This record gives sequence, structure tokens and C-alpha cells, in this order.
Amino acid sequence: MSTFSLDEDQRQIKESMESFAADEIRPLSRDCDEEFRLPQEFLEKTWGLGLTANIIPEEYGGYGFNRSCLNNVIMAEALAHGDLSLSLAAMAPNLFVLPILEMGTDTQKKKYLPTFCGDKYKVGTLAIMEHSISYDPFNVQTKAVLNKDSYVLNGEKCLVPMADQAEYMLVIASTDKGTGAFIVDKNTAGISLVEKEKNMGLNALPLYRVAFKDCKVPVENCLGGEKGIDYTRLLCLSRIGLSATMVGISQAVLDYSIKYAKERVAFGFPIATRQSIAFMFADAAIEIEGIRSLTWKAAWTADQGEAMNSELLRISYLTKTYAAEQAFKIADYGVSILGGHGLIREHNIELWFRNARAFSMLEGLAMA
Repeated sequence: MSTFSLDEDQRQIKESMESFAADEIRPLSRDCDEEFRLPQEFLEKTWGLGLTANIIPEEYGGYGFNRSCLNNVIMAEALAHGDLSLSLAAMAPNLFVLPILEMGTDTQKKKYLPTFCGDKYKVGTLAIMEHSISYDPFNVQTKAVLNKDSYVLNGEKCLVPMADQAEYMLVIASTDKGTGAFIVDKNTAGISLVEKEKNMGLNALPLYRVAFKDCKVPVENCLGGEKGIDYTRLLCLSRIGLSATMVGISQAVLDYSIKYAKERVAFGFPIATRQSIAFMFADAAIEIEGIRSLTWKAAWTADQGEAMNSELLRISYLTKTYAAEQAFKIADYGVSILGGHGLIREHNIELWFRNARAFSMLEGLAMA
């Protein structure tokens, strides 16, 4: 990693994901955003990529490829270059699978991982965020109280991806021992979908508010068993994954804007020759390299394991904060470069602008 060059496997991941994003994601992105829909046939195609089964060990029915946070961010960036909503949907099962893989007990791995190794797209999701102006991911208000042989969950989560389709939901809740994660089956009594969220961006990705009222979860569904989870690491992995998608969006904006500026003629010259436009291109290119480098460093740090956990918290926070600020700035550059065309839906710039704006407020929608 210190050479900042990709090995052969990583180059293949990058090239195959870029090809899929260009051929299967980008052509769908506008219609899916306009119609607030997520085609099932698209999800089945993404399942064929093996994004989930590849990282599940052979003993649980997967392909047993090496689990690597760095590989995951390379993949996430390439997919998000096509569209953020659709790429998050493609990676949604990993919101459930990766925490099980990293922090689950042997029994939990044997029970849940094989169900994500079939031929059909299967949804598992993660519920972290809460609908509060003072929301703090390190101080969640959803409570899990131990009562004999079960935990009783009470609270409400928001922006839960694909909660309407999820077979299983990993719910983050506070306990008397700290923050824990609980595996909740979709048929569990006490769980209800409050409403589908209406947001300025991410229109193609179904996001729901989910309520838990006296929702009983067997004690064996506490992720990690008595040991529990490393919640800080879980949050860091989410922030790294989300930052990778911002690299993808930012690169898409720059690529599209350059092409447009070379073709758009004003006063006898392509607008790409204007110094003010060129300055924005240069600034965007510099910042994209900065976001990408930080994201790769954060991913590499995560791959070093528990010994680097204190550094992981620092670098993942810096990465997400920087990615949020710069991705929005780059998207704003794109709108400015296209001028009036930047505001109309004939061009994807306004879509990327809306999606980039939402990023700073998100947690738990991706996992690296």
C-alpha cells in the first residue's frame, strides 16, 4: 500500500466495476431517480458480481476471497461513479454481512452467512441513524434492555436502506454495557415501518424510518455474544465506505464537466479554454486526489487490524469530514461550469449535486 499502486487483483476489481457502472448503472440512474424506483432486475445483476459472496469464507458457502477494506473502497468508488443510489443498493447486503463476518460469533456466522450465498439477491440492512437534531452516533437513544432470555428494543431509526425488503436488520442500540448490535428478523413482533423517507437526493434508494416498540430479540441475536462488538470500528468502516462513494461521485462530476466544457462553445471558443473554468478543473482534480488518498489510507489502516484502532478512529473521521466538504464543492463546480444546463435534468450534474449535499449527514449507508 505504501507504493500507492494497485496490484493485479485490485486492477481487475477496478476495471470490472468501472465497466459495470458504465454499462448497467449510469444508463439507469436518471430514470430511477425520477421515478423513485429500484429495479429488481438490476439488483439481480449486481448479485451476479459476487460483491457479498466473494468475501464470505468457503466454509459458509461463499467464494472465500480475502476480505480487504482497501479492495472494498476501490469497488465502491468505481460503482459510485455510475450512481450513488444504485451503488449503495448494490452493496446494501454487506451492511449486514460484514459486521457478522468481522464481529459475529461462530454460531451467528454459521446461521446467517450461508443465506447470503444463494443465486438470488438477498437484503440485509443496518439501522444506525436516529431522527433527532442532536443525533450522536456514539450516544444512540434506541435502548436494548435485557429481560431474562431476550433483549427488548425500544426506539426509532431513520434512513434505513431497503428496510421494506430486508430479511434481517442489524440494529444499533444502547445497553447497560455500552453500544451493541442486535440481529432482528423482519417478522419480529414490535417492528414497524413508519414511513418511506422523502429526501432531496438518493431518490432511487428506498430509505425508511423504522420503529421498535417492545421488540423482543433472543439473547443469542446480540452480535458478538457476551463479548459484544467493537462499535467504534464498525462506525469507522461505514465512514470509509461512504467516503469511497464520494470519490466516485466527485470523479464523475469532473469527467462529465470536462467533456461538456470541451464541447460547449461560447463566443467562438470552447469554454474549457477559459481560465476561470480551468481553475475549477485544477482545484477539483487536486481535491479528488486528496479524498482518494485519505480514503485509501483509512482503508489500509482498517486492514491492519485492532492494533491500529486508535488511528483508525482519527483517520476515518478526517476522511469523512474532508470528503463531505470537498465532494459538495466539486459538485457545485460542476453546476457552475454547466451554467444553466447544470440545473436541468437533461444532465446528471444536478443529480450528483443533490446526492453529494446529503453526504455529510449520513452514517451507516455503506460498509468497507
